[in-house]
Amino acid sequence: MKREIIITSDGSSTINLPDWNEQYHSKNGSINETYHVFINSGLKLVEADTVSILEIGFGTGLNCFITYLESDKPVDYVGVEAYPVSAEEVEKMNFISVLKAEKESEAFNKIHSVSWEEKHQVTDNFSILKRKQFFEDIDDVEAFNLIYFDAFGARVQPELWTEAIFTKMYNALKPNGILVTYSAKGSVRRAMIAVGFAVERLPGPPGKREMLRAIKK
Repeated sequence: MKREIIITSDGSSTINLPDWNEQYHSKNGSINETYHVFINSGLKLVEADTVSILEIGFGTGLNCFITYLESDKPVDYVGVEAYPVSAEEVEKMNFISVLKAEKESEAFNKIHSVSWEEKHQVTDNFSILKRKQFFEDIDDVEAFNLIYFDAFGARVQPELWTEAIFTKMYNALKPNGILVTYSAKGSVRRAMIAVGFAVERLPGPPGKREMLRAIKK
């Protein structure tokens, strides 16, 4: 499948899949989307002393890197990705310059260069474990405070937005754990509710009217 680097509305890059008309991040701003959906609507709400995060769709590592930049607590980060982005593509991402995070370029490079399937310390307060895994094979139980659900959209991969997948997400969260996603589709909301989540609609990031946040009560 053809893959190309494009620049989104906030000046940050993403990967475009023209055959699907789908992108790794919103064309209305990669960085804006990450802050709105995952940081401000998710990370900032977690009250645990150490935040355990599962990302569904590690992709370019942008959500992970901004979490590293923004968290004021220790973070244990697990990123799941079935088809990792290539090193050549990572090198073409302009996140460091757009975020003005040149002083943290070593951390960004380490996030991407460390081996998969092993836990690594990026800093004393930030660890990462990257798992090459299909989402349907996730079997964690009450392991995470927060899930970033950032899979490709239901339009192109509806099998990733089913009750079966959200049952796994529900099981993976600790009590009162939070799942946030850019999606606001009615079918997604209904699937979340069906497996036990309390779901709320929130204002969406630029270009989207709404997004969803689900809580394991």
